[in-house]
Amino acid sequence: MQFVSRTIRGFATVFVSAAALAAVPAVAQDKVKVGVFPVSSSLPYFVASERGYFKEQNIDTEMVRLIGGPPNIAALITGQIDVSAVLVTIEGMNANVKKPGVATYISINAQNKQYIMEQFVVRAGSNAKTLKDLKGAKILSAPGPANLVAARAVLAKVGLKEGDYTLDQLDMGQHMNALKAGTFDAGYTLEPNATAMIKAGVARRIEAGVISSYVLGDPTAHAFAAGGAMSADFIAKRPDVAKRFAAAWAKAIDLINNNTNEARKHLLKNTFTPPEVVDDVPIQRYFMIRDLTAKDRQQFQQFIDFAVSTKVVPEPIDVGKYLKAF
Repeated sequence: MQFVSRTIRGFATVFVSAAALAAVPAVAQDKVKVGVFPVSSSLPYFVASERGYFKEQNIDTEMVRLIGGPPNIAALITGQIDVSAVLVTIEGMNANVKKPGVATYISINAQNKQYIMEQFVVRAGSNAKTLKDLKGAKILSAPGPANLVAARAVLAKVGLKEGDYTLDQLDMGQHMNALKAGTFDAGYTLEPNATAMIKAGVARRIEAGVISSYVLGDPTAHAFAAGGAMSADFIAKRPDVAKRFAAAWAKAIDLINNNTNEARKHLLKNTFTPPEVVDDVPIQRYFMIRDLTAKDRQQFQQFIDFAVSTKVVPEPIDVGKYLKAF
């Protein structure tokens, strides 16, 4: 009887312990608000979100759709978002002049003739073959002051001054229809829009990787024109969450860089990429800040120094102060 009694008490103890464990609520996931611009350079966010990399780090992201740099900057400053999935570096550094640390980059994206992002296209039927042939053209531009400045700088390098053409920014989702309708003759546009327009026969590429070629003076140089950025407040107030977010981000970047075809699938429902062109969309090279070489940092600084020379960034700035290596 003693043995039976002890056995019953043992079962009771196990039952009570199990019940107690069941009653303990699961640890709540940390919420992180992320500003997302629906272009291919936001790919790390789409990959990390849809493949469960954030969930692995016990993070629940809330996507806030923001078109272009200025809305992302405003949201970072006001605390409406903690992270911007892709923030133009010129606009980020401009904001850092006004409020140091508001755009602290954890990764940056390289683009050039090999890793295509920005490019000039012309509508179908145009006789233009080079950038010089855009004299007299009505040109649309990806939105934001950084894109406008880059487009003008490139055109100036080939001898076209303001007045030789018109340049107007237009929401990315309208680029294809605007060229198809003939409202514009040409465009300074981004991926995946460009590939979609080309595959549809609406546009033809004139030249890609123009920032590296004309602004940095080397077609093979890495133009670090955008990247993933956190606010300094988020990093300071929630350092463990920021570190875990960066770990998920790094895992996504590793997949993109090493298995590009697999990563491209995440463009389908998240960007303006039709299924028939997804396999052809060029993908940038992504770098976590910890992986940058001294040459990479020098090229990044060179690009921002260009922005200072054009007064888009109002004063010299050391980009190294706003890079965070996790």
